[in-house]
Amino acid sequence: MLIKTDMRTGRSWILTGMFEGKPYNALNDIAIDEKGHIYFTDPRYLGHEPVMADGVAAYRLDPDGSVYRIATDCGKCNGILVSPDQKRLYIVSNDNGWLEFQNLKESEKTLSGPHLLQVYDLAPDGTLRNRRVFKDYSKDRNPACSGPDGLVADVEGNIYMAERCEHRPGVAVYAPDGRELAFISTGKELPTNVGFGRGEDANLLYVTSGKSLYRIRVGKKGYQLP
Repeated sequence: MLIKTDMRTGRSWILTGMFEGKPYNALNDIAIDEKGHIYFTDPRYLGHEPVMADGVAAYRLDPDGSVYRIATDCGKCNGILVSPDQKRLYIVSNDNGWLEFQNLKESEKTLSGPHLLQVYDLAPDGTLRNRRVFKDYSKDRNPACSGPDGLVADVEGNIYMAERCEHRPGVAVYAPDGRELAFISTGKELPTNVGFGRGEDANLLYVTSGKSLYRIRVGKKGYQLP
């Protein structure tokens, strides 16, 4: 479920716990646009609860409480990001081919699905169109890449992508046109997410990787909601 918490009082509210009467799989990531729409992904990587949703999908929660399923063609959706110009929605597909990977036996293997960073045109009303592939990580499997994960943008719209690729784990920086601008290695650890600081630390990039949290100064300030 999606929960809002007042950090001063600790009081929490459930914003949405079901879609069309069925519980979500296991919410993963959210993004918010400047009109207050909340976009979130609902894959399933682990959990003991029964699966009741129709499939994996991305959703939008409007300020009036209405919930819409906005993308069913986004693979096993993971990270999600609204571009600073509010015209694009990025959605990661990181499909490991299983709902509860911790229950796989040692000899069992899965048939993985797409590992992609996708981008959609985002309309002012929060609807999507014109899906295309921003980056196909299947072309980078040397050896196998466990797929992209979390992502964030700087004020110029460049994307900072946590890439869980065994041959090159780290955070890659991409221009909106798909060009790779920079790469920050995380050594042997596979990164999971990235985020920018605020205020005087707006150019401080935080990276979760393995069991660690790192920070690094970068040359651009991170985008934040006004």
